[in-house]
Amino acid sequence: MQRKGHHAPPTPAEEPARRPRRSEQRQGSGEAGALGRPGCISRVAGRQLVTRLLAAAGVSTPSRLPRLLAAGRVTVNGRTVRNTDARADPRRDVLAVDGEPVALTDVCRYLVVHKPYRVMCSFTDPEGRATLADYVPIPDVYAAGRLDYDSEGLVLLTNDGWLLHRITHPRYAHPKTYLVQVERIPTEEALEALRRGVVVKGEKTLPAEVELLRGAAAANVPPRSVPIRHRVNVPTAWLRLTLREGRKRQVRHMTAAVGYPTLRLIRVASGPIALGDLPPGAWRELTDEELDALARAFSPPRRKGARHTRAPAPSASRARKSRSRR
Repeated sequence: MQRKGHHAPPTPAEEPARRPRRSEQRQGSGEAGALGRPGCISRVAGRQLVTRLLAAAGVSTPSRLPRLLAAGRVTVNGRTVRNTDARADPRRDVLAVDGEPVALTDVCRYLVVHKPYRVMCSFTDPEGRATLADYVPIPDVYAAGRLDYDSEGLVLLTNDGWLLHRITHPRYAHPKTYLVQVERIPTEEALEALRRGVVVKGEKTLPAEVELLRGAAAANVPPRSVPIRHRVNVPTAWLRLTLREGRKRQVRHMTAAVGYPTLRLIRVASGPIALGDLPPGAWRELTDEELDALARAFSPPRRKGARHTRAPAPSASRARKSRSRR
């Protein structure tokens, strides 16, 4: 159902969208859960446990898979694997059981949506406000990082718990870039203070990348559904700001701390994924190139002379909602 004043663009056949149940959120724990709901194979996690891939493909139950491997019935690229710690890349390797290739087709979903102004970054709202469900008809996908009700821009949606964890957990310092319209023209001293970090609610923010956009580089953004209030004698300026942390309404608190209140806030990138010219309210699937870029972004650096291995999935982490609300 669409609310007055919020019109979704043409999309594929309507499918009900909703928030995850608590039981589904609990499936985000451990090796299987950290890679998404059962049956959802991550396209960005790289090498994953062979037992998990086989279970997701419906070959057998997890409890019986170790015996299947021990019997020498499973191969990866033609080589027999017996160790339950063996891994394979579902995008590049060929798994087979008794010589028959296993189809790894039930993969996770990856979307990007341009959240409009005054839309909740969720799929339900007890107060009856507009939500992402009014724009995205895909079920069982969750926001990887939040945007405040009065903020706009890019939101990644996925059911890949491995990726959700890495985008939202502070240890990975995932960068997010914003266009920020502020009141008056910031001085170089104010910009430098933002770069070094400012004190917000008793805690200093991490260093940020900050650029004052001038001339042709000034922000070219779509009009907002409710225009900002202009004051004749008060100019405004646009900043491009990149953060590697996420506190509640952090950008707004930061610009206010240096004396330049935020008037409009648009997220334009999340790591290698850019909003581009996607209009407000529209959504699209990520491309193969974007998925490859996400996989590279979370790959550990390769040491010279050492084999490349991915960091293991967290043993007891939930595919959480992001706590960063700006």
